[in-house]
Amino acid sequence: MIGAMFQRLIRRRGSAPDPDAWRSVAAGFEFLDHLGAAELDRLRTMCGQFLARKQISGAAGFEPDETVRLSIAIQACLPILHLDLAAYDGFVEIVVYPARFLVPREQVDEAGVVHQSVEALSGEAMDGGPVVLSWEDTAAEGLDAGMSVVIHEFVHKLDLLDGLADGIPPLPRARRGRWREVLERSYQWFGAELDEVESLIPDTVDPESPAADHWYRQLPLDPYAATDHAEFFAVAAETFFLEPAILADALPEFYRELALFFRQNPLGGAKGP
Repeated sequence: MIGAMFQRLIRRRGSAPDPDAWRSVAAGFEFLDHLGAAELDRLRTMCGQFLARKQISGAAGFEPDETVRLSIAIQACLPILHLDLAAYDGFVEIVVYPARFLVPREQVDEAGVVHQSVEALSGEAMDGGPVVLSWEDTAAEGLDAGMSVVIHEFVHKLDLLDGLADGIPPLPRARRGRWREVLERSYQWFGAELDEVESLIPDTVDPESPAADHWYRQLPLDPYAATDHAEFFAVAAETFFLEPAILADALPEFYRELALFFRQNPLGGAKGP
């Protein structure tokens, strides 16, 4: 009995990843450069605990190896580095596809007509369920500038801790009102910026095509941030960790709120909270 309990405790605490494997994988993520030696050591320890608590499964014939597991753990644990791993206790499984996966969607319009479609996703966080990821979009070499599907989906998990995907994570009451105000102001500003950019796209260019990227690159965030408040929070968090200067310049108020929530300042002393 005592032996079994001890084994469960060891599995829950986990052990730090192999130093050589850790250095090899972590070196591919330039956004870790702002972390000091103590924080990197903390991140490595947390990754071991994370991997001990989570089940990472492959799908569509994909077999996650140590590189896959560490890549996911590093990006998932970075947002909670100075918070608590218990924030992710509400689920166990992480499913990894080799590339983007297809998900059926059903939407009812204002007239009551049901529209069915299939959407190709790079990640999805299910409320009370697993996180699903595309390895193609998770590997260090697959990351686009300012984008991390792992950070994005795990920030959704933080957002959902209070049961609502509303862009407002669990916060003390004294700070919740301030967050809500800054979130709404930032969200509205970005929506106006997106409208302005889209007005400049010629009628001969499909806004959904790669040809429109030239215009969308003028924005500080991916256009997907304008979907709703939850997506704005998740996309802004990606930019906060991967391209902090861009977010701080465009949305200094929201950068400050993120820095206070995550208890991190990727810009160091330059534009701290």
